[in-house]
Amino acid sequence: MLVESAADMEVVGQAGTGREAVELVRATRADLVVMDIRMPDVDGIEATRLIAADDDLAGVKVLVLTTYDTDDHVVEALRAGASGFLVKDTRPAELLTAIRTVAAGDSLLSPGPTARLIARVLSAHSRVPEASAAGGPECLSARERQVLALVARGLTNTEIAETLQLSPLTAKTHVSRIMGKLQARDRAQLVIIAYESGLVTPGDPPLTAVAPG
Repeated sequence: MLVESAADMEVVGQAGTGREAVELVRATRADLVVMDIRMPDVDGIEATRLIAADDDLAGVKVLVLTTYDTDDHVVEALRAGASGFLVKDTRPAELLTAIRTVAAGDSLLSPGPTARLIARVLSAHSRVPEASAAGGPECLSARERQVLALVARGLTNTEIAETLQLSPLTAKTHVSRIMGKLQARDRAQLVIIAYESGLVTPGDPPLTAVAPG
């Protein structure tokens, strides 16, 4: 009802299970899926992974809903390919804004909280750093590693530009190149890669170094 009330949105399907969600996305080519993590049959994490792995669905965004913002499964959902997450008690207007934000290609709805959540979960689980499919941050230039670290701490492109004294366009270009090199779908996956590779670790102080572009 909420989505249908928005003039710029249309509900093209509703699914009761994760498997139904994947089938509906393939049938409708929806722009965005609002996915519950806890789904019967196939859970929301696996459904997200199936959508992200399907080349025919490359343009489909997944926004995950969870009961708590401390849910460990949120990290798994982001790793699986979700572009962001919201807790279920989010106010209606915020949910609509979130849908528009993710649909427009902006992955992290609340970058700082998301980064802190990932740091907290990875720290608690003491995960061994993993390399990305393209080899990890070691394939990046020194400047790109700086930019990736700032992305992982939740900074926007504008904030990255201000921190490193770059133009916003240059910062955006760096982020795009990093995503290409690391084969990341979006900024959410960049945060995961930065923490799991050890480039950024929970408890690191904010990066404030300024260097020429």
